[in-house]
Amino acid sequence: MAKYQYKYRRPQRRHFPIKWVLLVLAALAVLAYPFLEARMLTVEEHTLYVTDLPANLRNLRIAYATDIHKSAWFSQSRVSDLINTLNNLSADIIILGGDYATDSDSAIEFFRTAPALHARLGVFGVLGNHDRTEPESNLSVLMAEMKNYGCLPLVNTVSRMKLGQTYIYVAGVDDYYNGRPDVEGVAAQVSSDDFVIFAGHTPDLMPSVLAAKSSDGDNHWFDLALFGHTHGGQINILGYTPFKSLLPEVGSRYMSGWLEENRAAVLVSNGVGTSGLPVRLFAPPQVHLITLKSR
Repeated sequence: MAKYQYKYRRPQRRHFPIKWVLLVLAALAVLAYPFLEARMLTVEEHTLYVTDLPANLRNLRIAYATDIHKSAWFSQSRVSDLINTLNNLSADIIILGGDYATDSDSAIEFFRTAPALHARLGVFGVLGNHDRTEPESNLSVLMAEMKNYGCLPLVNTVSRMKLGQTYIYVAGVDDYYNGRPDVEGVAAQVSSDDFVIFAGHTPDLMPSVLAAKSSDGDNHWFDLALFGHTHGGQINILGYTPFKSLLPEVGSRYMSGWLEENRAAVLVSNGVGTSGLPVRLFAPPQVHLITLKSR
Protein backbone atom coordinates (compact mmCIF):
# COMPACT_ATOMS: atom_id res chain seq x y z
CA MET A 1 0.00 0.00 0.00
CA ALA A 2 1.34 3.42 -0.96
CA LYS A 3 1.98 5.89 1.79
CA TYR A 4 0.97 9.53 1.42
CA GLN A 5 2.29 12.42 3.44
CA TYR A 6 0.04 15.41 4.00
CA LYS A 7 1.18 18.86 5.05
CA TYR A 8 -1.32 20.96 6.95
CA ARG A 9 -1.97 24.37 5.51
CA ARG A 10 -3.94 27.04 7.24
CA PRO A 11 -6.96 28.22 5.23
CA GLN A 12 -6.43 31.62 3.68
CA ARG A 13 -8.49 34.46 5.09
CA ARG A 14 -10.54 36.45 2.71
CA HIS A 15 -9.88 40.14 3.14
CA PHE A 16 -12.70 42.56 2.37
CA PRO A 17 -11.05 45.31 0.28
CA ILE A 18 -10.41 48.32 2.54
CA LYS A 19 -11.45 50.69 -0.21
CA TRP A 20 -14.98 49.30 -0.10
CA VAL A 21 -15.11 49.80 3.65
CA LEU A 22 -14.06 53.41 3.21
CA LEU A 23 -16.56 53.95 0.41
CA VAL A 24 -19.41 52.58 2.53
CA LEU A 25 -18.41 54.75 5.50
CA ALA A 26 -18.14 57.81 3.27
CA ALA A 27 -21.57 57.14 1.77
CA LEU A 28 -23.10 56.79 5.23
CA ALA A 29 -21.45 60.04 6.34
CA VAL A 30 -22.78 61.88 3.29
CA LEU A 31 -26.28 60.57 3.93
CA ALA A 32 -26.16 61.38 7.65
CA TYR A 33 -24.63 64.84 7.45
CA PRO A 34 -27.78 66.74 6.32
CA PHE A 35 -29.60 65.34 9.37
CA LEU A 36 -26.73 66.46 11.60
CA GLU A 37 -26.49 69.94 10.07
CA ALA A 38 -30.20 70.47 10.76
CA ARG A 39 -29.34 70.29 14.49
CA MET A 40 -26.23 72.52 14.38
CA LEU A 41 -27.75 75.76 15.63
CA THR A 42 -25.40 78.72 15.20
CA VAL A 43 -25.49 82.26 16.55
CA GLU A 44 -24.69 84.78 13.82
CA GLU A 45 -23.43 88.02 15.37
CA HIS A 46 -23.59 91.15 13.25
CA THR A 47 -22.74 94.77 13.96
CA LEU A 48 -25.07 97.16 12.16
CA TYR A 49 -23.60 100.63 11.58
CA VAL A 50 -26.28 103.31 11.31
CA THR A 51 -25.69 106.88 10.19
CA ASP A 52 -26.67 109.44 12.83
CA LEU A 53 -27.81 106.75 15.25
CA PRO A 54 -29.22 108.42 18.41
CA ALA A 55 -26.90 108.07 21.39
CA ASN A 56 -29.52 106.19 23.41
CA LEU A 57 -29.70 103.45 20.77
CA ARG A 58 -25.97 102.80 20.54
CA ASN A 59 -24.98 99.26 21.51
CA LEU A 60 -28.63 98.16 21.50
CA ARG A 61 -28.75 94.36 21.11
CA ILE A 62 -31.48 92.76 18.96
CA ALA A 63 -31.94 88.99 18.88
CA TYR A 64 -33.88 87.42 16.01
CA ALA A 65 -35.14 83.87 15.50
CA THR A 66 -37.60 82.57 12.94
CA ASP A 67 -39.09 79.36 11.48
CA ILE A 68 -38.84 77.18 14.57
CA HIS A 69 -41.32 74.62 13.17
CA LYS A 70 -41.86 72.68 16.38
CA SER A 71 -42.90 69.14 15.39
CA ALA A 72 -41.95 65.51 15.88
CA TRP A 73 -38.58 66.49 14.39
CA PHE A 74 -38.18 69.57 16.60
CA SER A 75 -39.02 68.42 20.11
CA GLN A 76 -39.88 70.31 23.28
CA SER A 77 -36.33 69.78 24.55
CA ARG A 78 -34.97 71.47 21.43
CA VAL A 79 -37.39 74.35 21.98
CA SER A 80 -36.01 74.69 25.52
CA ASP A 81 -32.43 74.69 24.17
CA LEU A 82 -33.37 77.40 21.67
CA ILE A 83 -34.98 79.56 24.37
CA ASN A 84 -31.88 79.17 26.55
CA THR A 85 -29.68 80.22 23.64
CA LEU A 86 -31.76 83.34 23.05
CA ASN A 87 -31.92 84.25 26.74
CA ASN A 88 -28.15 83.86 27.08
CA LEU A 89 -27.62 86.53 24.41
CA SER A 90 -28.75 89.21 26.91
CA ALA A 91 -30.64 91.02 24.15
CA ASP A 92 -32.51 94.26 24.70
CA ILE A 93 -35.15 93.23 22.14
CA ILE A 94 -36.11 89.76 20.92
CA ILE A 95 -38.07 89.40 17.67
CA LEU A 96 -39.61 86.13 16.47
CA GLY A 97 -40.28 85.74 12.75
CA GLY A 98 -43.18 83.27 12.64
CA ASP A 99 -43.83 79.62 11.74
CA TYR A 100 -43.65 78.48 15.34
CA ALA A 101 -44.98 74.98 14.61
CA THR A 102 -46.82 73.13 11.83
CA ASP A 103 -50.24 74.84 11.85
CA SER A 104 -52.29 77.35 13.84
CA ASP A 105 -53.33 74.78 16.47
CA SER A 106 -49.76 73.70 17.18
CA ALA A 107 -48.59 77.34 17.12
CA ILE A 108 -51.07 78.05 19.93
CA GLU A 109 -49.69 75.04 21.82
CA PHE A 110 -46.14 76.30 21.24
CA PHE A 111 -46.80 79.47 23.23
CA ARG A 112 -48.63 77.55 25.94
CA THR A 113 -45.68 75.26 26.60
CA ALA A 114 -42.48 77.13 25.65
CA PRO A 115 -40.16 78.35 28.42
CA ALA A 116 -40.17 82.11 28.97
CA LEU A 117 -38.11 84.48 26.86
CA HIS A 118 -36.48 87.49 28.51
CA ALA A 119 -35.42 90.79 26.96
CA ARG A 120 -34.92 94.16 28.62
CA LEU A 121 -37.28 96.09 26.37
CA GLY A 122 -39.61 93.37 25.12
CA VAL A 123 -40.31 90.29 23.04
CA PHE A 124 -42.19 90.68 19.75
CA GLY A 125 -43.43 88.25 17.12
CA VAL A 126 -45.00 88.16 13.67
CA LEU A 127 -46.99 85.33 12.10
CA GLY A 128 -45.94 82.96 9.34
CA ASN A 129 -47.93 80.98 6.80
CA HIS A 130 -48.09 77.90 9.04
CA ASP A 131 -49.44 80.03 11.91
CA ARG A 132 -52.26 81.37 9.71
CA THR A 133 -53.89 78.10 8.70
CA GLU A 134 -57.62 77.71 9.20
CA PRO A 135 -59.78 78.17 11.15
CA GLU A 136 -59.65 81.98 11.00
CA SER A 137 -60.89 82.08 14.60
CA ASN A 138 -57.50 80.71 15.68
CA LEU A 139 -55.93 84.09 14.89
CA SER A 140 -57.45 85.77 17.95
CA VAL A 141 -56.65 82.73 20.11
CA LEU A 142 -53.03 82.66 18.94
CA MET A 143 -52.57 86.39 19.52
CA ALA A 144 -54.01 86.03 23.03
CA GLU A 145 -51.64 83.15 23.81
CA MET A 146 -48.68 85.17 22.51
CA LYS A 147 -49.61 88.04 24.83
CA ASN A 148 -50.04 85.66 27.78
CA TYR A 149 -46.61 84.24 27.00
CA GLY A 150 -45.04 87.70 27.01
CA CYS A 151 -44.60 88.11 23.26
CA LEU A 152 -46.38 91.08 21.70
CA PRO A 153 -47.94 90.00 18.36
CA LEU A 154 -47.26 92.43 15.52
CA VAL A 155 -50.09 91.95 13.05
CA ASN A 156 -50.21 95.17 11.00
CA THR A 157 -49.20 97.11 14.09
CA VAL A 158 -46.34 99.24 15.41
CA SER A 159 -44.97 99.18 18.96
CA ARG A 160 -43.08 102.15 20.39
CA MET A 161 -40.53 102.10 23.22
CA LYS A 162 -38.74 105.02 24.85
CA LEU A 163 -35.05 104.99 25.71
CA GLY A 164 -34.15 108.24 27.44
CA GLN A 165 -35.43 110.91 25.08
CA THR A 166 -35.40 108.59 22.05
CA TYR A 167 -38.14 106.32 20.72
CA ILE A 168 -37.54 103.07 18.88
CA TYR A 169 -40.27 101.43 16.81
CA VAL A 170 -40.85 97.74 16.06
CA ALA A 171 -43.34 97.17 13.24
CA GLY A 172 -44.79 93.97 11.83
CA VAL A 173 -47.41 92.78 9.37
CA ASP A 174 -49.69 89.79 8.89
CA ASP A 175 -48.50 86.82 6.84
CA TYR A 176 -48.02 87.42 3.12
CA TYR A 177 -49.42 84.05 1.98
CA ASN A 178 -52.34 83.27 4.29
CA GLY A 179 -53.01 86.59 6.01
CA ARG A 180 -53.81 90.18 5.12
CA PRO A 181 -50.61 92.22 5.40
CA ASP A 182 -50.95 96.00 5.40
CA VAL A 183 -47.44 97.30 4.83
CA GLU A 184 -48.68 100.68 3.62
CA GLY A 185 -50.75 101.18 6.77
CA VAL A 186 -47.81 100.22 9.01
CA ALA A 187 -45.38 102.53 7.21
CA ALA A 188 -47.82 105.43 7.56
CA GLN A 189 -47.58 105.10 11.36
CA VAL A 190 -43.91 106.12 11.48
CA SER A 191 -41.81 109.05 10.34
CA SER A 192 -38.65 108.96 8.26
CA ASP A 193 -36.79 110.40 11.28
CA ASP A 194 -37.80 107.46 13.50
CA PHE A 195 -35.61 104.42 14.03
CA VAL A 196 -37.79 101.54 12.82
CA ILE A 197 -37.26 97.78 12.88
CA PHE A 198 -39.64 96.07 10.47
CA ALA A 199 -40.44 92.34 10.72
CA GLY A 200 -42.31 90.24 8.17
CA HIS A 201 -42.29 86.50 7.72
CA THR A 202 -41.11 86.41 4.11
CA PRO A 203 -38.97 88.59 1.83
CA ASP A 204 -41.80 88.36 -0.73
CA LEU A 205 -43.14 91.38 1.15
CA MET A 206 -40.24 93.48 -0.18
CA PRO A 207 -42.02 95.02 -3.22
CA SER A 208 -44.73 96.36 -0.90
CA VAL A 209 -42.11 97.41 1.68
CA LEU A 210 -40.14 99.39 -0.89
CA ALA A 211 -43.28 101.00 -2.33
CA ALA A 212 -44.67 102.11 1.06
CA LYS A 213 -44.06 105.57 2.46
CA SER A 214 -43.79 107.00 5.93
CA SER A 215 -46.22 109.54 7.38
CA ASP A 216 -44.07 112.33 5.92
CA GLY A 217 -44.01 110.76 2.45
CA ASP A 218 -40.52 109.21 2.48
CA ASN A 219 -39.92 105.65 1.21
CA HIS A 220 -36.97 105.38 3.63
CA TRP A 221 -39.34 104.54 6.47
CA PHE A 222 -37.44 101.63 8.10
CA ASP A 223 -33.83 101.11 9.16
CA LEU A 224 -33.70 97.34 9.62
CA ALA A 225 -35.94 94.68 8.06
CA LEU A 226 -36.02 91.07 9.26
CA PHE A 227 -37.39 88.12 7.25
CA GLY A 228 -37.38 84.32 7.30
CA HIS A 229 -39.47 81.66 5.52
CA THR A 230 -36.80 80.61 2.98
CA HIS A 231 -34.72 78.47 5.40
CA GLY A 232 -31.80 79.58 3.22
CA GLY A 233 -33.12 76.97 0.78
CA GLN A 234 -32.75 74.32 3.52
CA ILE A 235 -30.65 72.38 1.02
CA ASN A 236 -28.69 74.97 -0.91
CA ILE A 237 -26.24 73.76 -3.55
CA LEU A 238 -24.85 76.79 -5.38
CA GLY A 239 -28.23 78.49 -5.12
CA TYR A 240 -30.26 75.42 -6.12
CA THR A 241 -32.77 73.90 -3.71
CA PRO A 242 -35.20 71.01 -4.23
CA PHE A 243 -37.58 72.70 -1.77
CA LYS A 244 -39.36 74.84 -4.35
CA SER A 245 -41.92 76.15 -1.84
CA LEU A 246 -39.08 77.91 0.00
CA LEU A 247 -37.89 79.87 -3.03
CA PRO A 248 -38.76 83.57 -2.68
CA GLU A 249 -40.95 84.92 -5.44
CA VAL A 250 -38.78 88.05 -5.50
CA GLY A 251 -35.74 86.06 -6.62
CA SER A 252 -32.77 84.10 -5.29
CA ARG A 253 -31.09 87.33 -4.18
CA TYR A 254 -33.39 87.15 -1.17
CA MET A 255 -32.64 83.51 -0.33
CA SER A 256 -30.36 84.22 2.63
CA GLY A 257 -28.09 86.80 4.22
CA TRP A 258 -27.69 90.56 4.47
CA LEU A 259 -28.66 93.10 1.80
CA GLU A 260 -29.11 96.85 1.58
CA GLU A 261 -32.30 98.41 0.20
CA ASN A 262 -33.33 102.07 0.28
CA ARG A 263 -30.40 102.90 2.57
CA ALA A 264 -31.64 100.30 5.06
CA ALA A 265 -30.33 96.91 6.18
CA VAL A 266 -32.28 93.77 5.25
CA LEU A 267 -31.70 90.33 6.76
CA VAL A 268 -33.12 87.07 5.41
CA SER A 269 -32.46 84.37 8.01
CA ASN A 270 -31.95 80.65 7.44
CA GLY A 271 -34.24 80.13 10.42
CA VAL A 272 -34.07 77.42 13.05
CA GLY A 273 -36.22 74.42 12.13
CA THR A 274 -37.00 72.50 8.97
CA SER A 275 -39.95 71.86 6.69
CA GLY A 276 -40.72 68.55 5.00
CA LEU A 277 -37.64 66.49 5.85
CA PRO A 278 -35.47 67.27 8.91
CA VAL A 279 -32.41 67.97 6.77
CA ARG A 280 -30.20 70.91 5.88
CA LEU A 281 -27.19 71.23 3.60
CA PHE A 282 -25.11 74.40 3.26
CA ALA A 283 -27.92 76.28 5.02
CA PRO A 284 -27.22 75.83 8.74
CA PRO A 285 -29.91 76.78 11.28
CA GLN A 286 -29.23 80.13 12.87
CA VAL A 287 -30.36 82.79 15.28
CA HIS A 288 -29.02 86.32 15.10
CA LEU A 289 -27.63 88.89 17.49
CA ILE A 290 -27.49 92.36 15.96
CA THR A 291 -25.70 95.20 17.74
CA LEU A 292 -26.37 98.79 16.70
CA LYS A 293 -23.41 101.14 16.31
CA SER A 294 -23.17 104.72 15.06
CA ARG A 295 -21.50 105.23 11.72
